[in-house]
Amino acid sequence: MFGTAWRMSMALPGRADRRRMSRACVGMVAYLCANAALALDLRQAYEAAVERDANIRASRAGAQAERERLPQAQAQRLPNVSFNAGRNYNDLTATTNTILGNSVSQHHNYYSSNVGLSVRQPIYRPYISALVDQAEGQVESANASLEKDEQSLVVRVGEAYFDALLARDQLRLIAAQKTNYETQVMAARKSFAGGTGTRTDIDEAQSRLDMTRAQELEVLQNVDFTRRRLEAMVAIPLGNLATLDIQRFRAEPPAPTSMDEWQTMAEAASPELRALRAQIEVARAEIDKAKAGHKPTLDAVAQWSRTNSDSVTAINTRYDQKLIGLQLSVPLYSGGYVSSQVRQAVASHERAREGLEATRLDLGVRVHKEFRGMTEGVARIAALEQAVRSAEAALTSSRMSQAAGVRTTLDVLNAEQQLTLTRRDLAQARYLYLLSRLRLQSLAGMDRLVSIGQANTALTTPSP
Repeated sequence: MFGTAWRMSMALPGRADRRRMSRACVGMVAYLCANAALALDLRQAYEAAVERDANIRASRAGAQAERERLPQAQAQRLPNVSFNAGRNYNDLTATTNTILGNSVSQHHNYYSSNVGLSVRQPIYRPYISALVDQAEGQVESANASLEKDEQSLVVRVGEAYFDALLARDQLRLIAAQKTNYETQVMAARKSFAGGTGTRTDIDEAQSRLDMTRAQELEVLQNVDFTRRRLEAMVAIPLGNLATLDIQRFRAEPPAPTSMDEWQTMAEAASPELRALRAQIEVARAEIDKAKAGHKPTLDAVAQWSRTNSDSVTAINTRYDQKLIGLQLSVPLYSGGYVSSQVRQAVASHERAREGLEATRLDLGVRVHKEFRGMTEGVARIAALEQAVRSAEAALTSSRMSQAAGVRTTLDVLNAEQQLTLTRRDLAQARYLYLLSRLRLQSLAGMDRLVSIGQANTALTTPSP
């Protein structure tokens, strides 16, 4: 009986109970999603940053705010309609002095009211036309700036992701080096205890071990910093990250292979240049706005008004007035203010033109840098891969020579350190190559998802 009643009460909760249960479930799911550490590859990290990165959300909001300038400017071409009404209670006392020196007072209590409706339609206003042109340029500039920020997000996420991977690789190399040094210290102590080693071998190995432990603390701090930097972009706790797959990684020259072609692509597709070109149009419209201060304006005006007892001489009198006509305003003299505005706008326009040229030249420098980063990165990676093989062979030879008594412990320690440094440089060169490719493709305005996808193919699938 108890079990049956319990089942019925659970099966038929009230509406308020169902709402509370639903909110609790949604809140629990949101909490688990927000606090669960996720394994991300580069593409997933980028997609998360597109939705959650605070900087890109701010850029979207800023672009939306700038887009509202256009309807605001266009609204000034439309009729302006206003209505006003008022009602007042008047307590009037009028005192009149007679020729006999007496005073006569009259007291009036009355209500007065007014109602008015006016319509003004601009017919000729050069300022408004220039304002609309300027707003169109500002919207174009805002859209281009947003696209620039979205393209830079690809580079920012790539930098943060590869920095995190490089820091983790450095930690792994330091840990392996520390293990080797610990083994060297133990071997040196055993040799010294057996009478075949020296105290110098122990001190040298211990010195390298202590230095490696200090470096490990610094690398650990860098690992934490780079992960937090990436977490700030994706706005979710990070789990494991995808590692670089050496088997799938290919360092190839950029395609097309001509830097001039990349330069042409960048100048044609660069949202930064497009934003600056729009700013030039904005500055040109500002000149037209300033010159409009010398020009007349013409409006069509229509008014209707009704007043009751609007003055002490019109108590209990109502007036109805209708008006329609044209209103012309001609500026004559403003003390040189308008001419100064024109000169200021012309100077601002010149500044915008020179800024565009400076940015175009700087874009060429950046394209050249990233193009060289890819082309020279291919050769550098190949050279470092050979250097790693040589360092591994040198370490093996040093260990064999130490066992034969030809080399010392210091020689082995130097060989191990050289191998670690070479492996670190190789890992760094690979990540720099991937970053250079992302930057070059971003400068050329290539599809963002394609660029991220190409870099992501060089990574393994992250383990959960």
